Amino acid sequence: MKKRVVITGLGVVAPNGVGVNDFTKAIQNGTSGIEHYPLLADLNFSCQIGGIPKITEEIKKKYLTNLQLRNFNSNAILYGIIAGMDAIHDAGIKPSKTDEVPLWGLGIVFGAGNSSANKYRESIYKIDEGNVRRLGSTAVLQTMSSGVSAYLAGMLGAANQITTNSSACATGTEAVLLGYERITSGKATQMLCGSTSDDGPYIWGGFDALKVITYKHNDSPTKGSRPMSSTASGFVPGSGAGALLLETLESAQKRGAKIYAEVLGGHINSGGQRQNGSMTAPNSEAVKRCISQALKDASLHPDEIDCINGHLTATIKDATEINNWTEALNRKGTNFPYINSLKGMVGHCLAASGSIECVSAVLQLDKGFVFPNINCEDIHPEIKALIAEKSIPRTLVQEPIKTIAKASFGFGDVNACVIFRKNKT
Repeated sequence: MKKRVVITGLGVVAPNGVGVNDFTKAIQNGTSGIEHYPLLADLNFSCQIGGIPKITEEIKKKYLTNLQLRNFNSNAILYGIIAGMDAIHDAGIKPSKTDEVPLWGLGIVFGAGNSSANKYRESIYKIDEGNVRRLGSTAVLQTMSSGVSAYLAGMLGAANQITTNSSACATGTEAVLLGYERITSGKATQMLCGSTSDDGPYIWGGFDALKVITYKHNDSPTKGSRPMSSTASGFVPGSGAGALLLETLESAQKRGAKIYAEVLGGHINSGGQRQNGSMTAPNSEAVKRCISQALKDASLHPDEIDCINGHLTATIKDATEINNWTEALNRKGTNFPYINSLKGMVGHCLAASGSIECVSAVLQLDKGFVFPNINCEDIHPEIKALIAEKSIPRTLVQEPIKTIAKASFGFGDVNACVIFRKNKT
């Protein structure tokens, strides 16, 4: 029999709020964290707006020592450390001291698209200049793909599986499911799951070249990210990190920990870049299969889904995603559940998107609300033909929500869907 898995800690670093309290207020109020960045204009980017969390030097010093911050230049690792350590603190877990036995039951799956483009660039320039000896002792740690999970493991003394997954935009949701599976199999008691993404021109430049991000809102940045809107013109790049501490129900109850929600199950798959799927576009049959298999794994009927926290990137694929949900759930029109997209407020946080959005989904369950969809006053006509407008709230809905489906779909035609349920224990 599978062990029941619950969420006992949350951490988040988002463009519209750093820390769970500020983030909760922001998503309830529909607050955008997207701004114009002159550097992008100076570099001739078409899209000159983005979402970057506001991290002060004071905040950095709460998590890292002056020695650790010396020559430190990785936002991806920094964001992950803040979100991860906040989730650990929120869950009431005490890190192991350096002279103590490590925490054998605690593991980490913390995904990333990369560890630090800025550190890579810094290293390349020093090497090209013949200054290899000036790279510093942490260059490898800051640039290796598993840097974020390695840093967190050392700070915690975590000694179960420690790894970093990377599946484009599906990374964060996949991390939660990988941690969930580790616990249900009995191989871990607690898993810190999340993902992080760096920001800036070296990360966002490729998407600008692909012409998948908007160029129409450089003078109105907070209006730029428009999921499900008829005037959506591409996504807005964002960054940050989200983290969730998963553990067995038995462990949580024994510790007397606050339980935010239960993870009922989920599914991960790929469309194989077949049937109209490609490196950059999802195979709709695989998406629908991912959703239906997630429901099967969670032992749920489609009618039990009260809300969907969608991927919905503000591109031409939004209507396709809605259609996939209607077919996978066999629900449309007035029978369709609530659906929202966090990306209207924070942009597309790439590898961090799934984990930040998972945090937003769990908060809706815990506090009984559905956050508003911003910038979609003009719902896309293809979407309006599929579902009722009441399913796309434009203002805060304060209503108890029992079950949420969260899905993420990434480049490479990869998919992940997880089902969360409000704590009943």
